[in-house]
Amino acid sequence: MRKSIAWLALTAGVVCLETSPGAAVRLTIPSPDPGPPFYASIDRPPGGQIFQDGEWAAIPFLRDPRCVPGDSDLLIPFDSRSFGCRLTVHGFAIYKNGPFPIDLVPVYALLMGNGAVPIWFVRWLELREAIADGDLTFGELKTLPSLQMGSASFFEYVNQIGALRPQGPGNGKIEIASSGTLPDGRDFQFSVREMGVDQISTLRHIRIEFR
Repeated sequence: MRKSIAWLALTAGVVCLETSPGAAVRLTIPSPDPGPPFYASIDRPPGGQIFQDGEWAAIPFLRDPRCVPGDSDLLIPFDSRSFGCRLTVHGFAIYKNGPFPIDLVPVYALLMGNGAVPIWFVRWLELREAIADGDLTFGELKTLPSLQMGSASFFEYVNQIGALRPQGPGNGKIEIASSGTLPDGRDFQFSVREMGVDQISTLRHIRIEFR
């Protein structure tokens, strides 16, 4: 299961609503669903999702990076410390049969920016070398020479988990649309459209543009 938005819902912060199997439940984020148990949307390859176009990689921070401990491995799918950091997004998640303990992950999630979503850009070659040892600490990411700490004034992220849908694996999707500015004043656009993300990506388009 991809890390991006497919968060485990077994946390003390989730309110377990009274429901029965077969009844879809919609939970708002950040309450009662506390959101993803990680800081940024980046996952360990080869199975995990890294948004890159061959030249640049984009790392959306779903929690405030000013709160992230330097030793945090951004590639792990669960870090309980992340719940202590403010979300940079809000939205909702839909659970097919009901929240934990009925379903562990939502079948659909929509996240929208709270006003300024940090999106960090780094040369793909540098990032690939940094994660070659199997981890990427926040402190390590901050030392990469090409790092550009962008801020998205518009951000929308949809994750539909096909493995949990009636059609089965291969029928999910990830869509991201965002735009904002870089520290040097340039604008950026970052977008993703990926279909069939659970097993095989049948269509993938990633756009990272600076101007």
